[in-house]
Amino acid sequence: MGALLIGSLAFSVLALLFFSWLTREVFEGELTKFDLHIRLAVHQYASSGLTLAMEAFSDLGSPVFLSCLFVVLVIIFLLMRWRFAAIWLAISMAGALALDVTLKDVFHRARPIAYFILQPQSYSFPSGHALGSFCFYMVLAGVLTARIRNLAVRVLIWVLAGLLVGMIGFSRVYLGVHWPTDVIAGYAAAAFWVTGLVTVDRWRRR
Repeated sequence: MGALLIGSLAFSVLALLFFSWLTREVFEGELTKFDLHIRLAVHQYASSGLTLAMEAFSDLGSPVFLSCLFVVLVIIFLLMRWRFAAIWLAISMAGALALDVTLKDVFHRARPIAYFILQPQSYSFPSGHALGSFCFYMVLAGVLTARIRNLAVRVLIWVLAGLLVGMIGFSRVYLGVHWPTDVIAGYAAAAFWVTGLVTVDRWRRR
């Protein structure tokens, strides 16, 4: 238990440090070329079929979809008497929402010109889709795998969750509504929040 507690705390601190470094580099203009290069490199592979797929992945990380799925899962968890799982998911998503709103308001980064969909009206940094999907799907994977003994199934759940979160972030870059560093920052902020929750939970148990 001690090693797990230290490990989760260390990962949370590293995620915070990385987010701080990334923020400084972004707003000093050091990563402008990186953003432009990745954005143009992704866009050159655009096609009608790929655009439809990316819009679908983007929808899976949208606030509306995640809110609806959250309500459904909380009801299911409560019916199954997984009370702690429902609370865990609720705290995770409440923190994700607070981080998204606060950080966007603090940094005021303008969005790039969207390629295929309407330009969102909110600020760009960090990506709310990346942050929210990480907090939702990775925590959900943790909740499920904690109750499953089969190793292969547990690994499969984690892999699927990771791929889904990755594709949601990629879709935002493909659709042109976020800079790549927005997505990376969203993941870093989410990693800090989720591992921070894990740290508190393990400390409580200890």
